[in-house]
Amino acid sequence: MPLEHRRIDSVRPIAERRLAGQAIRKIVPRSLHAAWTPSPTRRDPVAILIETGRHRIASLLPIRYDRMRASPFGFLRGAAAIMAADLAMTPTSGLLVQACGDCHLANFGTFASPEGIPVFDVNDFDETLPAPFEWDVKRLAASFAVDATSRHLGARAARQLARTVALAYRMHMQQLARLDPLMSWRSRIDVTNIVNGIENEKLRDRALKRLRTATDASHNGYPKLIERTRGGWRIKEKPPLVTPLSGQADDTHERVARTGFESYKLSLPEERRILLDRYELADVAFKVVGVGSVGTFCAIGLFATKDDHTLLLQLKEAQASVLADFAGPSLSRNQGQRVVVGQRIMQTVPDLFLGWTEHSGDDQQCYVRHLKDSRLALIGADVAEAALPYYATLCGVTLARAHARSADAACIGGYMGSGGAFDAAIAGFAVAYAAQTETDWRLFLEAIKSGMIDAGG
Repeated sequence: MPLEHRRIDSVRPIAERRLAGQAIRKIVPRSLHAAWTPSPTRRDPVAILIETGRHRIASLLPIRYDRMRASPFGFLRGAAAIMAADLAMTPTSGLLVQACGDCHLANFGTFASPEGIPVFDVNDFDETLPAPFEWDVKRLAASFAVDATSRHLGARAARQLARTVALAYRMHMQQLARLDPLMSWRSRIDVTNIVNGIENEKLRDRALKRLRTATDASHNGYPKLIERTRGGWRIKEKPPLVTPLSGQADDTHERVARTGFESYKLSLPEERRILLDRYELADVAFKVVGVGSVGTFCAIGLFATKDDHTLLLQLKEAQASVLADFAGPSLSRNQGQRVVVGQRIMQTVPDLFLGWTEHSGDDQQCYVRHLKDSRLALIGADVAEAALPYYATLCGVTLARAHARSADAACIGGYMGSGGAFDAAIAGFAVAYAAQTETDWRLFLEAIKSGMIDAGG
C-alpha cells in the first residue's frame, strides 16, 4: 500500500499538535494496529532470505543460517527483510520517525559515552530509514513475544511483555512532548540509574558489580582483542569470527579495509580528523558480527600511537535498508552515510568516530564506528535475562526517546492517547506475529533439512 506521510507543523503549540494526532484516529483507528493476517500474496519467507543472501559473502551464509535456526527468536533477528514486507501490508498512521528498521530487544545495549559514562540506547542502525513510528514499536513488541514463547513462558506472558513495551513507549513519548525541545533532545538513559531501579536486590547488586568492573575495564583498552608483538600491535586471531587480513595471498579484502579506513576520514568533522590522525593504522582483521549482518563485509582496524595507546574501529558494509522498498529510498547519497545520519539522529550520545567511506568508483559503501565493548553490552543482556518485564519497559522508553528526536512527540502522543487502546492493539499484533514467526521458522528448518539452505551441517 502507498505510504502516506501526514505532515504536522512542528512549531504549532503542543495542544494543537496533540489534537492533530487525535484526529488521525478517525482515519486510522488504533484498533487496526492489532491486525495481522498473512496476505494470500505474501511472499515465501525462505525465498526472501535466499534473495537477500545473494548480496552477501556466500561462504559466511551458513553461519548466519545456523544462528537463525537456533530458535524462533534467532530467526526473527535475521528476518528483518521478511518483517519489513509484512509491516508494509499493515495499516499505518503516516506519522514518520527516523526508524531503527530492525528494532528488536537484542539491538539495544550499553556503551560508554565519550566521557566514559555508561548509557543505554538503540545500538544497531543498519536498516535505519524514515518510516511510520509503529513499525519499530511492532517489531520490538513482537520480539518480546517471540522471546517469551521461545523461553516457554506462555501466551499470557508474551502478550503482557508486548503490552509493557507499548505502554512504556506511549507514556514516555507523552512525557517528552511536554519538555522543552532542547531538554527532550538531550535526555539520556544512565545505566547506573537503570541498575539501581532493579527490584531484585541480589540481581541489582550483581549487575552493579558487573557495571563497575566493565566500566573500569573499558578504560584499559582491549587486552582480549589485541596483543603486542615484536613487529608492533596486532589483532588476535579467533577463527572463524576474527581472521587476519594482513599477509594473505589474496589481499583484496585488506586493500578494501585499509582504503576504507583512510577514505572515511573525509566524512569526519575537522577536529575529529585531527584526533584520529594522532594514531596510525597498525593492523586490520575480518570480523563476523551479529545475526542479521552476517555475510556483509566487516573489518576491525587497530590504530596505535608511537607510545602504545590503542584504538579499535569497525568498518562495516552498508546495503540498502530492508525498509527502502516500502518506505522509499534514502535521501543520503550512499548507504554508509544513511546509517551514520540515522544513528546521529536517534542516539543521544553520538559515537566520536562515526563516519562513512568515500570510495570513488567503488559500489561497496561502508560506515565506521567505535568497536562496541562487549563487556558493557553484557549489562543489558543480564537485565533482559533476569528481569524481562523491566527490560521491556526500558526498551520501550528508549525507543520513544530515540523517535522523539526526529518526530513530533505531541502528535504521536495524541494519536496513541491516554488510555490503553494502542497498547492492547500492539500486544495483539505481537502475539499474532509471534505465531507467524514460529510458522516461518519451521518452514526455514524444512528448507535446511531439504538442502535448499545450507546451515553448515
